[in-house]
Amino acid sequence: MYPKLNLIFFTHPNFLGHQSMPRFAKMLAEGMAKRGHQVEIWSPKPAFYNLPFPKAFKKWLGYLDQYLLFPAKTQSKLKVLNPDTLFVLTDHALGPWLPLVSNRPHVVHCHDFLAQQSALGLIPQNPTSFTGKKYQAYIRYGYSQGKNFISVSKKTQADLHQFVDPFNINSNVVYNGLNQNFVAIDSSTARKELSAKTGLDLSNGYLLHIGGNQWYKNRTGVIEIYDAWRSISNLNLPLLLIGELPDEKLLERTEKSAYKSSIHYFNNIEDQLISAAYSGASVFLFPSLAEGFGWPIAEAMACGCPVVTTSEAPMTEVAGDTGFLIRKQPQDLVNIKMWAQEAAKTVEEIINLAPVEKANVVSAGIENARRFNADLALNQIEEIYQKILQKPTA
Repeated sequence: MYPKLNLIFFTHPNFLGHQSMPRFAKMLAEGMAKRGHQVEIWSPKPAFYNLPFPKAFKKWLGYLDQYLLFPAKTQSKLKVLNPDTLFVLTDHALGPWLPLVSNRPHVVHCHDFLAQQSALGLIPQNPTSFTGKKYQAYIRYGYSQGKNFISVSKKTQADLHQFVDPFNINSNVVYNGLNQNFVAIDSSTARKELSAKTGLDLSNGYLLHIGGNQWYKNRTGVIEIYDAWRSISNLNLPLLLIGELPDEKLLERTEKSAYKSSIHYFNNIEDQLISAAYSGASVFLFPSLAEGFGWPIAEAMACGCPVVTTSEAPMTEVAGDTGFLIRKQPQDLVNIKMWAQEAAKTVEEIINLAPVEKANVVSAGIENARRFNADLALNQIEEIYQKILQKPTA
């Protein structure tokens, strides 16, 4: 039997407008509270950020709240805390705060090191400004003082070990648990529900992508695949991209599409409708160039949707043997067209599956997604937290 823990979670401030990180932190905090542990959430509040300055200054004012005011308040609170408290950084990007608690029990959750790698010039598709490089170095200086780490995938763990000596840390992998209720819904019911929301006729199906405009999400690659598929298919299923509204680069690529009237963007789909979006889709396209984990792969599979994704880690870790894998998109234009044509054939193959074959794909995907159970993940994380603080008691 394990004793109850005193846990303090450091989280990103709400005023930054993040989405996935707050959900992850909420899953951790609520999950540990339900297990009877004492939970607190520490996060910067907007003081400088709320000053009436132009939007261009908001990022820098937010830095003052995060790295000037918050550390000062934290140091004051630390003086009266139980020494057996475990401090949890819910993201390694919060590294600048780690020196505040590096001499106390602590653990750092790691999601992806793409920004860190970009700042060192390791990802040419994502160049980093001079100030961005300094900021990432500041983050790295902080988390490199950590002793305990939990990565969301083996790929993320391998990347961590490029920055921190693995022989001097306690390093674990715990796959993310789905933090929303993703379940398969009857496809015709799901399509009716989403049609009512979007105003589109989705009764025959559609291709789907869910994600943001980050370079590694490769939303332009989604358009390339869709264009190539439409050029070989007798069907005219629409493409839905759910998430952020398109940025300038994506809008420009969409305008060039011969099928632009069939490409639709939505950023106002409620969480409870996401299961319907996955369940009603004919194919889920996820040609990411890189990820830390790849939540949408597991989400789509849990909802019974076939997934086309990149044949590189960590996408392969999440998709397992049940995803339809395509090679990573190349950088030069000629090879991109060839890549899209190859991927289009995979999409056409999925859409033309016989009912029995489709049922087998759906069933295998749902079974694969069960690996990413929130309770299982929380149990594993809880055990690691316990081991950091003390051994089990009888």
